[in-house]
Amino acid sequence: IYCSVTGFGQTGPDAARAGYDLMAQGIGGFMDLTGAVGGEPTRAGIPVSDIFTGVYSVIGVLAALQQRERTGKGCYVDTSLVDSTVGVLANQALNFLVSGDVPQRMGNTHPNIVPYEVFACADGHIILAAGNDSQYRKFCDAAGRTDLYTDARFATNESRVRHREVLVPLLAEVIRLRKRDDWVSSLETAGVP
Repeated sequence: IYCSVTGFGQTGPDAARAGYDLMAQGIGGFMDLTGAVGGEPTRAGIPVSDIFTGVYSVIGVLAALQQRERTGKGCYVDTSLVDSTVGVLANQALNFLVSGDVPQRMGNTHPNIVPYEVFACADGHIILAAGNDSQYRKFCDAAGRTDLYTDARFATNESRVRHREVLVPLLAEVIRLRKRDDWVSSLETAGVP
């Protein structure tokens, strides 16, 4: 069993180029999605392209070991930094493939879930990750703002995504009124991440 890790793969116009994590994050599209809205492309704080390529390589080697155990045949596992980086673009790549819209940097927000970001509170910050309508309603109940889920613009995640520019400032205003530990305690009790 052999495993090869390159920057750009074994074939193609860039096969001979040296590859480094920073380059893979940039060329693979990761940096274009990371950072502040309107800001410059930003690398992740850790070498994610190197790490994911290592993980994919290990998965390939483990699969090859299983194949060798069953068939007695070896295998060549070939991974590249750029391929692995493109592979982890997940929902951002899928959004592009479905809509044709090129994803943009969104800071700490999520393109498909609202609210799912960092908010300032009275004495620090919290992360509110209401990943479904039930969690969002529980947040509104804990915040004493049931009007924020009875409003049709905010009743479903789909409508919250469409009306993000209206909703997020309203949530920020509410969250800013209480201290972090108070929010964390009440949201944990309510089952809101």
